[in-house]
Amino acid sequence: MSHAKVIVNPFAGGGVTGKRWPHISELLKDAGLSFDYVFTEGVGHGIEHATEAAFQGYELVIAVGGDGTVNEVVNGLVDETGKGRATLGIISMGTGGDCARSLGIPRDYAEACRLFLDFKRVTIDLGAVEYVSNNRKLKRLFINTAGLGFDAVVVERQKGFPKIITGTLPYVICLMLTLGGYRNKQVTLDVEGAKEEQRVFSVVVNNGRYFGGGMKVAPDADLCDGLLDVIVIGDMSKIEVLWNFPRVYRGTHVTHPKVSTCHARSIEIQPSERMLLQVDGELLGEAPASFQVLPAALAVAI
Repeated sequence: MSHAKVIVNPFAGGGVTGKRWPHISELLKDAGLSFDYVFTEGVGHGIEHATEAAFQGYELVIAVGGDGTVNEVVNGLVDETGKGRATLGIISMGTGGDCARSLGIPRDYAEACRLFLDFKRVTIDLGAVEYVSNNRKLKRLFINTAGLGFDAVVVERQKGFPKIITGTLPYVICLMLTLGGYRNKQVTLDVEGAKEEQRVFSVVVNNGRYFGGGMKVAPDADLCDGLLDVIVIGDMSKIEVLWNFPRVYRGTHVTHPKVSTCHARSIEIQPSERMLLQVDGELLGEAPASFQVLPAALAVAI
């Protein structure tokens, strides 16, 4: 097995990752993995460390942390042509774990470490989004999910939530706190050249099936089909949102008459007012935003 680089976010999971890293390190050694490791110290460090690891020729780079850590490592591993320069490994230690969940990687870190005894590589698509932040146009890759509207506002509120609480609970609590003051947005959607103006609660563009700590928001998504799944939650009232909220966990919300879905290679969203953007559970900026799929862009260890 090739020598690996492990990128650890010690702050993930409210600092639990840093405390458990000695045990994780021993589990990886027990799996027969030869590796070097480095800790991230702040926002963007995962990108820097992954870029350096790819430049140094590591063939396997493992992200130990939450979905935001995984996202940063992905953005460091993929080159300017949209192709990965190393295989990505994931040991999920954050609050949501939707990247691992969409890939079928165990959420239990001990089980995830044991995967490296005998893992297989699968080549997956990635999403790319151009957006605005501080009046600058930026680009970011995502492995699992991106969302505009309500879910991004919920992510913004989650930033101050105690990280020690994991799973769906933080998202649900912040959802309830956010819903009362939220207003639906008027947007122009352009899906592969077909334009439509409508009022929406939220627009989700997914590569994987899950978001929000286990909600099956895109039940038909396939990480390897060369397409992104677009879920448009239309002009729902707050009562409609609450009434249909449990259906998101089963993936049956897509049958609601105010929810539309499609598969697409490119999507553009132009709002008439400020509309926030989240990518893999991290708040990045706002619309206007344009999305495209990068087919077969990255090898992942599963």
